[in-house]
Amino acid sequence: MTIPLTYTNVNETGCCAVPNVADWDKAQIHLSNQHFIRAYTKSFFHIPLNMAKIMKQLDETATNSEVRMPDDQVLILSRELSAWKAEQLYAVNKPVDGADNVTLTGDFISLVFEGPYKNANKWAQELRDYVTSEGKAIQNLYFFYTTCPKCAKHYGRNYVIGLAEV
Repeated sequence: MTIPLTYTNVNETGCCAVPNVADWDKAQIHLSNQHFIRAYTKSFFHIPLNMAKIMKQLDETATNSEVRMPDDQVLILSRELSAWKAEQLYAVNKPVDGADNVTLTGDFISLVFEGPYKNANKWAQELRDYVTSEGKAIQNLYFFYTTCPKCAKHYGRNYVIGLAEV
């Protein structure tokens, strides 16, 4: 399977649309030379300190470079590197001059979670257990936080997609 649509056409906030979580739960996804621009966020014991600023910068870079993915195909992957730092990958349709460009190719298994961000460790373990039950091993673990905190509050749901590169 290629990347499922990430959002529905319902957008009540003018910011984040309602995520299309049904197609992401227990999905097997293949990325083939998917381009991303990368930035790093600072954390304090796994709590991001500058996520909004970095997301805004990545979005502005993609928009100004005219390489933004269509609204229903947005994909932003977050990977913790330590208790102090995380990698943010923002999907684009081609490399961006002057940006930190990354390309991902590989197979991924995804699960959808709902709840507060403080459950990330629990979600990571659930994803590891699920991948193991499928007879696979995880190379990298990413989370796709589908809505900003303001929109999650508006919609009454905080959906997070876990992606395990296998």
